[in-house]
Amino acid sequence: MIVRFGYVAMSTVIPDCSPSKTMTMASFSKLNDREAGLRRLEAIARGNLHNTLRLLKHNVGSDIRVYRLTSKLIPLATHPDLQDWNPFEALAADFAEVGSYVKKHGLRVSFHPDHFTVLSTPRPEVLASSVRDLQHHVDMLNAMDLPAAAKNNIHIGGAYGDKPAAAARFLEHFAELPLDLQERTTLENDDKTFNAPETLEVSRRLGVPMVLDIHHQWVNNEGELPWELWPEIMKTWQTPLALKDVLPGETLPPKIHVSSPRSPSDPRSHADGVEPAPLLAFLKRIAADTPAVDAMIEAKAKDGALFDLMETLKELAEAGNGITVLDGASVNIEP
Repeated sequence: MIVRFGYVAMSTVIPDCSPSKTMTMASFSKLNDREAGLRRLEAIARGNLHNTLRLLKHNVGSDIRVYRLTSKLIPLATHPDLQDWNPFEALAADFAEVGSYVKKHGLRVSFHPDHFTVLSTPRPEVLASSVRDLQHHVDMLNAMDLPAAAKNNIHIGGAYGDKPAAAARFLEHFAELPLDLQERTTLENDDKTFNAPETLEVSRRLGVPMVLDIHHQWVNNEGELPWELWPEIMKTWQTPLALKDVLPGETLPPKIHVSSPRSPSDPRSHADGVEPAPLLAFLKRIAADTPAVDAMIEAKAKDGALFDLMETLKELAEAGNGITVLDGASVNIEP
């Protein structure tokens, strides 16, 4: 089984390369010239996209083919007071350059909209804000001219005191989304509310691919082992919504999220790096029936954690262990 590792948004290796520089609404509101303020926001966004391209080049040079884009590419893009502002015309060339590089090098990129994007909400104003945020993420992917294989990963959301009712609202609200938003969506189990079996059930009902977070599953479960769910999770990656824009003969590997607890007293928070033993235990369990999987590392050290993990895997590969290092960011795992 081929495993490709990726990381989230920021680099701890490349200096002065933040793709998430911003301006607060308070700072924007203090500007006397609103149009000049909007041009300033566009300039910040242009810098973020430039740094994104720098990170993508760093990734390609390091054999990293899986990467999560930051949601903060355009500062204040979804703020209610700036809904008359459309930054995409001014940033068209910058988005196109990033998208062209992604396609040229066959990279797999995604977004993870923030925690306030919740389709299970009972509040109409929160739902409207959540749909607006999802649309913004799709607009960014479209501005890069990326196919629907570039996804937005979200959680089901809060339970609001009645988890079955919240799940039913999610199903209802998702069904009302435009098709292009549905085609861009993956669902992930969370660490406190909707566990892996519950998320899998919603994914199956909607035909939406599920991203298994093995750390979240460890701290929020019903007694199941993660590899016991894997055959059914694999099926969610074969639905029409999952395979939109995937060419015949090509595949879209399932994706998992990988992280380790910060400490025994703080098991939900993410550590700086990734403990390899639990990860390898999972990967070896699924290797026999899984041709490939992409693993998004959610460690605090970002690409530094990826490089450290690969060094450990190289040492284990030299000792056997059914591991073959393929390049700087991928391995082959035998059962």
